[in-house]
Amino acid sequence: MPTTAKAAPAMTATTSRASTPAGTVQGTSRSERPERVTVAVHAADPVLRLGVVQQLRQRPEIDLLADADAERARVSLVVVDHVDDDVAALLHRLRHNTDTRTGLVIATLGSGSLQRVIECGVAAVLRRAEADQDQLLSLVLAIANGEGVLPGDLLGKLLTHVGSLQRSALDPRGMSLSTLSTREADMLRMVSEGLDTAEIARKTAYSERTVKNVLHEVITRLQLRNRAHAVGYALRNGLI
Repeated sequence: MPTTAKAAPAMTATTSRASTPAGTVQGTSRSERPERVTVAVHAADPVLRLGVVQQLRQRPEIDLLADADAERARVSLVVVDHVDDDVAALLHRLRHNTDTRTGLVIATLGSGSLQRVIECGVAAVLRRAEADQDQLLSLVLAIANGEGVLPGDLLGKLLTHVGSLQRSALDPRGMSLSTLSTREADMLRMVSEGLDTAEIARKTAYSERTVKNVLHEVITRLQLRNRAHAVGYALRNGLI
């Protein structure tokens, strides 16, 4: 009886592929996308507002909010020609919203107005002439990150203004804590040379009482202990 050989079952090779969830680009998760910065634009002039809105609308990093949702913006941009009472009132109102930080896009801003807007809580300033798309984006991102932004010349004006205010507060006569008048420096120099009150009075043609008062004023203002301490301080700081 003939024997029939049974054919072995065919081996089938299969290749397994890792499935990729729909809507996910391999290697990049949706959750890894940077959070968009919510921005509200405020401008009394609709043309100014439209210009900034159109620039920012094209950027994927920005989420522009409608006026009705402006209070939940992370960044508020105020776009104006100059600072007047209405602008200051708006800046003060925005300052009370702790969820938003304010930037100012402005045509002209002097040093006096600069101090005013900073007192109103403005975190950054950009001149309108420089407000192209890249500069606006940099401004918004800097504000959102808690940074302050000022054009270099305005920063210099601000520092000069603050310095003058500090000097005035320290001494209405225009003398700071770390400086000496010519008379004070001369008298301390004589103390350093070993002269006593009477000798200093004869050399300077002041009364002994005046010499004592001048040296006492220096010691008190610089918060020092005595004449020797005052001389040491003046020498260390190059004041005599």
